[in-house]
Amino acid sequence: MARRALLIATLLTAFAAPAHAEQLVVSLSNHRVAVTSNFDGEDLVLFGTIEPDRPQSAMRGTYDLVVTVTGPRHTLRTRRKDRVLGIWVNADTREFVRVPSYLGILSNRPVNEIANAETARRLQLGLNNFLLPQAIGPDTADTVRDDPFRTAFVKLETQYGLYRESPIAVTFLTPTVFRVAIPMPANAPTGSYGIDVQLFGGGQPLARTQTALEVIKAGIEQFIADAARDYGLLYGILTSLMALVIGWIGSVVFRRD
Repeated sequence: MARRALLIATLLTAFAAPAHAEQLVVSLSNHRVAVTSNFDGEDLVLFGTIEPDRPQSAMRGTYDLVVTVTGPRHTLRTRRKDRVLGIWVNADTREFVRVPSYLGILSNRPVNEIANAETARRLQLGLNNFLLPQAIGPDTADTVRDDPFRTAFVKLETQYGLYRESPIAVTFLTPTVFRVAIPMPANAPTGSYGIDVQLFGGGQPLARTQTALEVIKAGIEQFIADAARDYGLLYGILTSLMALVIGWIGSVVFRRD
C-alpha cells in the first residue's frame, strides 16, 4: 500500500511540474562571404527560433542568447617594447597558440547578467572568459585575465575589428524568435568560421546548436592566391619581371632630359 502511494505521488509530481525542454533552430542569411577587390565588409544575419523538443512541452517566459563566432585558428607572436638608453627595443615576446583570427561574442544583454561567473568561465562566455592559450616556456596554457600580454593582445585585435563583444547584437523579435547581427569586417581572414549558439534561461544553459560560414577570395584575388600557392616559382618570376617593367616604364615617363 505504501509503495502504491509513493508511485502515485511521484506521477503527480511529474505531471504537476513539466520539464523545461527547448531546442534551437537557426538559419544564416549567407553561408559564404566572397572577398573581392572592393570588399569593405558585410553584415550577416542569423535568424532562429526556440522550440520545445516535444509537443505540449512547457517553455520558459524569457530567454537569453549568447552567440560566439570564431574564425580560423592561427598562431601569433606578440612583442613588448621597452625604452633602453633612449631606444625602443623588444624586451619580451609571447606566442599565442592557435587562437581565433576572428572572435565575436554577441548577446542580447551583458554576459555577466546572463550567467554567473563560474558558468561564464566554464562555457567561455565573453572576451574575458575565452581561452587564449600562450606558449610560456615549454608549456602552453591560458593565463589570468589581467595578464598584460593577454590584455594588450585583445585590445589590439579589438582595434582592428577582429575581436568584438556586443551585448545588443541579439534581438528577440518575439519571445521565441530572435535575430543576430554578425559583422564581417573588410579585413576578415579567409577560411571557415564556426558559430556557436547557446540558449539560457534563469542563468542556466538550456540548449545549444552550431552552424558555420566560409569567407573566400573571389575574382582576381582568388586567381592570384591560387597562383601563388600552386605555382610559387613561376609566380615569383612573373612578379619580379612585372616590377622591373613597371620600374623601367616609370624611369622613361619621368626622365628629365
